[in-house]
Amino acid sequence: MPPRQFSGCCFVLACLLTLVAMPVAVRAENVVVGVNMTNADRIDPAQQDAMLSAMKSVGVRVIRAGLAPGEKGIDFARRVYAEGIRIDLLVGFGGYLPGAPTRPYQPQVYPGMWGGHPLSYVDPDQFRAYFATLIDKLEAAGITLAAFEFGNEINWAAFNPEFPLPGEGRLFGYYDLTHDPEAKQVAKGFLQYLKVLAVLKEIRDHAKLNRHTPILTAGLAADEVPEGPMAGNTKRTDLVSVNATLDFMRAHGLDGLVDAYAVHVYPWGNGPGQPAAAVGRRARLAKYVLARCRPAGGADGKPCWITEWGFNNTDMACPINDRDRAMLVREMMGSFRPYEEQGRLVGLLYYAWNTDPWAKQPSPNSLYRCGALTESGHLALDAALLH
Repeated sequence: MPPRQFSGCCFVLACLLTLVAMPVAVRAENVVVGVNMTNADRIDPAQQDAMLSAMKSVGVRVIRAGLAPGEKGIDFARRVYAEGIRIDLLVGFGGYLPGAPTRPYQPQVYPGMWGGHPLSYVDPDQFRAYFATLIDKLEAAGITLAAFEFGNEINWAAFNPEFPLPGEGRLFGYYDLTHDPEAKQVAKGFLQYLKVLAVLKEIRDHAKLNRHTPILTAGLAADEVPEGPMAGNTKRTDLVSVNATLDFMRAHGLDGLVDAYAVHVYPWGNGPGQPAAAVGRRARLAKYVLARCRPAGGADGKPCWITEWGFNNTDMACPINDRDRAMLVREMMGSFRPYEEQGRLVGLLYYAWNTDPWAKQPSPNSLYRCGALTESGHLALDAALLH
């Protein structure tokens, strides 16, 4: 999502004072630090094994990945586990109710907005059959997961066909979910999501090896701007803010179903090494991304995992010049530290280790470039920077 114009020094100061005023909780002893393995289900086994070997060699212990259907996916999970790596498993929806409408993929007009069925048509019964079978196979293979992450970025148009294309060009807030016609329909999808999430929890709670594996919400996409019309959104693609999504779902029972909230953030990359730019990033993180995160065991929320975050480096040369990105990553690790110390942030997974297998050149966000882990990668995977 494109950067937006920052709104001023008073807002920055208010956010920083809010962060400082948060009560300090007991630090989580084992914050999960890891990396996304992009489209792992579409990579051939030899490439998978090469990536896993490289990850293991630099100390990666958790990856975020989905599984291919059937035995191919179970075989991958088995090989990951054999390397001493656990998976934050991206869990799919299993199936949709009869008559579910389809929003077609329109690559010429909306290349990043995927097609599919609305969230409000997810079928709890089909999901039960799918997920129970998956858990049985994983447990038969002796695999314990790092987390179950149910869905991906359901709060915006790219991954939730509940949103029409074009939409209103808005970042919806809590009020919109009960008053704006489009947002009200999106809210119906959120309610159906909670019904299916209850099925996931029921099955997880009866598992043997994974009974205590944490359940995460879908990773929610954060656009670090105020709610309302989004300047420059010429494609009129819509989102619901992270805060509004969590507030709505919490009002309908979310906290009884999950162990943590998953969020995604791609901070602005302006001004590497410049103090004023760093202040802006910290303030936006506090206001738009981690505002609802709370220590475990409290009555007013759950801890957060950031299951996607990162900065682009468009230098495609080898050796790569990673200086600016490394400065940004080091800065953000420091910005995450207070949340870790308070027990509000318990998982941090960078996006991403690898380039998509079909890409013609390296992905700007990939950490593994030119046959080695970049300086940014070493920093993003260094849990000591959070302490």
